[in-house]
Amino acid sequence: MSYRDSVRRFVREQLEPQQPRWHAQGHADREAWLAAGKLGCLLADVPEAYGGAGGDFRHMAVFWAALAEVGDTAFGAPLQAVVARYLLNHGTEAQQQRHLPALAAGRSIAAIAITEPAAGSDLQGLKCRAVPHEGGYRITGSKCFVSNGHLADLLLLAVRTDDRPGPKSLSLMLVETAGLRGFERGPIEPLLGRPGHDCCELFFDEAWLPAEALLGGEPGRGLGQLRRQLGYERAMLGVMALASMERALALTLEHSRTRRIYGQPLFELQHTRFTLAEVQAHVVMGRLLVDHCIAAQLEGRLDEATAALAKWRLSEMQGEVMDRCLQLFGGAGYAREHPMARLYADARVQRIYGGANELMKEVVAYALP
Repeated sequence: MSYRDSVRRFVREQLEPQQPRWHAQGHADREAWLAAGKLGCLLADVPEAYGGAGGDFRHMAVFWAALAEVGDTAFGAPLQAVVARYLLNHGTEAQQQRHLPALAAGRSIAAIAITEPAAGSDLQGLKCRAVPHEGGYRITGSKCFVSNGHLADLLLLAVRTDDRPGPKSLSLMLVETAGLRGFERGPIEPLLGRPGHDCCELFFDEAWLPAEALLGGEPGRGLGQLRRQLGYERAMLGVMALASMERALALTLEHSRTRRIYGQPLFELQHTRFTLAEVQAHVVMGRLLVDHCIAAQLEGRLDEATAALAKWRLSEMQGEVMDRCLQLFGGAGYAREHPMARLYADARVQRIYGGANELMKEVVAYALP
């Protein structure tokens, strides 16, 4: 059995059936993380020396696509891989040895805590502060919309370590949440879409962290670290957007060929065929863009502007595809429990997280020759 087949089988047999229960409780079970870690798909592109499977970005893309293909919204494994890239590319050897094997095995669950009530895409507006204290740092502030926040054992936390404006004012810290005094989690946030998505606020009231918690061991490098890793995350979002579009097209094709209207299949109406042809065009163009990003990532040449363009255009196409497909389902497609309704609602946030699409346009524009 191929790696792709093994991953798809795991997702369909062990994750997809749990979706209703996870939606109700607001998060996935820890047992699912351990099972995924045992299969080797959580950090498939991490070297074996750090507990990973020794694969590459293609192996991760297979896993993310498999999750999107079944409409999973509760299992926050994609963020695990993103945090691992920060550790691999910017962490010290001690940080890598401490955290990566646990993340790969699913014993530790990771989250990224950047967004604040008054700052999101504008990283310069972050207020959460880290003040030197007794050989370490006191953290004060809050973060919101933290995916995996309820379960997180490890946080990649963006903090201000210098009040002076400039590129060296921010740092990233590795926060181990177990037993951390001055740290609290808010309740899981109910969202418009993505039921079961573990998302909450985090609060820090002079929580003390050792100096070794600084990613890379030095303060003031956070902005550069974030910018260098955003391409990986945005390529990931593109992979998931494409897989969702492909799923929506498959569902709508099946519906249009079985649903009868005026004595004939819905597909026989020219408007339906034209709509599906336009959706297919989006899917084909999306596939070309995703494959380009995957190849560039493998060769180490995926630049910030290309990743931003992919995230922006693929999430916009995803929204358009979901709207057109839902329309063909009629009233049934608007029922909350219908797969198409869930795809529609889940797609909306893709234009917001990972950097709002308006910011993506700025990144692309400033890179123009």
